[in-house]
Amino acid sequence: MALHLIKLCVGADSIEDLREWVSERALIAMAAGMEPHSSHITRMVPKRDQDLLDGGSLYWVIKGQVQARQQLLGIKTFTDADGISRCELVLGPEVVETELQPRRAFQGWRYLPDEDAPRDLKNMGEGAADLPLELRRELAELGLL
Repeated sequence: MALHLIKLCVGADSIEDLREWVSERALIAMAAGMEPHSSHITRMVPKRDQDLLDGGSLYWVIKGQVQARQQLLGIKTFTDADGISRCELVLGPEVVETELQPRRAFQGWRYLPDEDAPRDLKNMGEGAADLPLELRRELAELGLL
């Protein structure tokens, strides 16, 4: 069973902000002759990398709600210019909208078991993806979606 990571999406106010950042990174990678993926640098290295790379995703918390995910393609460790160990999370190019799931602020990333991960929006039933974000947020807070 897949294991996931969850992380605050600092600097993004919406899924569109995240998508723009991912698209920009993909274009930069392609211009450099690399695969069109994005990556995220963290300080801590996940110890359960095999579980994460077995179908795991990075779930993004935007404005206090899990709203999207990107597939985890790789986990690379390196030492930065200051001699500090870092971890590069290599992410797929697609930002997949998920059902909204409230989350309090936290630092770094956390493991997210598959059974606790929010469903993809497209798997929530007919018409769910057509609802405006604010309406989905209100319905989710009321437990109706």
